[in-house]
Amino acid sequence: MSYLAQVDVMLKPGISDPQGQTIERALPVLGYPGVREVRVGKRIQLQVDADSVDDARTKVEEMCERLLANPVIESYEVSIG
Repeated sequence: MSYLAQVDVMLKPGISDPQGQTIERALPVLGYPGVREVRVGKRIQLQVDADSVDDARTKVEEMCERLLANPVIESYEVSIG
């Protein structure tokens, strides 16, 4: 069976986010004051062949630990549809 997996990856709290800081500085200049604590992440979508939802989740979590995220500085959340 095939499952659609989504992985949301974000920098962990306390890790500098230069891209988020750049956006945070630019928004007031563009007329959007009052925005703070901007963090930028990424979303990865995958079709995964697996025997069950639990098997798909296990596979995707392994992928995150090995390639899709850097567990030292990033956290991730896996959703299986």
